[in-house]
Amino acid sequence: MKVLVIGGGAREHALCRSLSLDPAVSALYCAPGNAGIADVATLRPVDALDGAAVATLATELVADLVVVGPEAPLVAGVADAVRAAGIPVFGPSAEAAQLEGSKAFAKDVMAAAGVPTARSYVCTTPEEVDEALDAFGAPYVVKDDGLAAGKGVVVTDDLAVARAHALACDRVVIEEYLDGPEVSLFAITDGVTVVPLQPAQDFKRALDGDEGPNTGGMGAYSPLPWADPKLVDEVMELVLQPTVDELRRRGTPFSGLLYAGLAITGRGTRVIEFNARFGDPETQVVLARLRTPLADVLLNAANGTLDTLPPLVWREDAAVTVVIASHNYPETPRTGDPIEGLLDVAAEDEPDAYVLHAGTRREGNTVVSAGGRVLSVTATGSDLAQARAKAYKAVARIRLDGSQHRTDIAAKAAEGR
Repeated sequence: MKVLVIGGGAREHALCRSLSLDPAVSALYCAPGNAGIADVATLRPVDALDGAAVATLATELVADLVVVGPEAPLVAGVADAVRAAGIPVFGPSAEAAQLEGSKAFAKDVMAAAGVPTARSYVCTTPEEVDEALDAFGAPYVVKDDGLAAGKGVVVTDDLAVARAHALACDRVVIEEYLDGPEVSLFAITDGVTVVPLQPAQDFKRALDGDEGPNTGGMGAYSPLPWADPKLVDEVMELVLQPTVDELRRRGTPFSGLLYAGLAITGRGTRVIEFNARFGDPETQVVLARLRTPLADVLLNAANGTLDTLPPLVWREDAAVTVVIASHNYPETPRTGDPIEGLLDVAAEDEPDAYVLHAGTRREGNTVVSAGGRVLSVTATGSDLAQARAKAYKAVARIRLDGSQHRTDIAAKAAEGR
């Protein structure tokens, strides 16, 4: 099987790493990729937002499967263009991807499907914003309706901050605050059958103790020893299957990866948001635990035959990933800094710990930073404490001037809290 992965972040590196280990994959390409992905896949240049260009590239490569990683190409209709070229693609149509592209659309789908979520208002004027903020009170939750690369949400006790964020957006969703821990649960679907993956928890704030600004994600872990063993079955019944059924009823079937961001509240599980693709950095830990070869799973989802697959098989090991970010991320991240120690991790820590590249590029023989989130250092172990220790040991080998990372990823869960 020839597989083309679209994207160039740590999520795509995790996907490519899993696909490269799959005996069914005879050729693996990534476009545009990054310096680390080049070690496991052949890189090809492409504008990931240009559906025609992606479809042309897939045709030239005689790809048997295209996997679209990021959300922006999906919302832009890249999967539609590839399907129109007659090539199986893992990723929803532009219409179905509005589940992530528009929070107002997602709320409408959830209401129709009876999916439990926060009460909310969609606001387009200052008057509507003020009414909604007053109705819910602090903490204020204000979400840009469109794509914002994981940084369009403000949760604050400061009314002025909440109002300023709302007025800076064309349209916002203002909703009630959901208490309790957050969980990410992915599901692979062909538009009818839904196959859940293992839950994970990520860390959105930049600094230890969940302080600092919101980011695209600073780390993640799986499994969740504190979660109810029935959580996955509950979310399947109340959230994932009803959402897929509702989208199919509307004539916009969702085929690809459905990501449910959940809050485990005192009143039950509630959906915070939907995404239309694998999450980053949760993908890094979820795929580290998946024993079933990935390619056939994705291809069956693309072909509408997911019901023919046997149940997924998972490793008992735990997995932890720690994001190394560049200087001054997420405000004005610095790029172009040399990264040292990557070969030390490969020599000393693999296969239990390894580095997945996010924002990197190669300059001659040197790998340099090329984005805000630069690397995801991922490790597995017999439990979270061991996986965490291995991940941070590997992090300590890497040198990137001015870099930052959180030191408390999975710490509470590893201690049984």
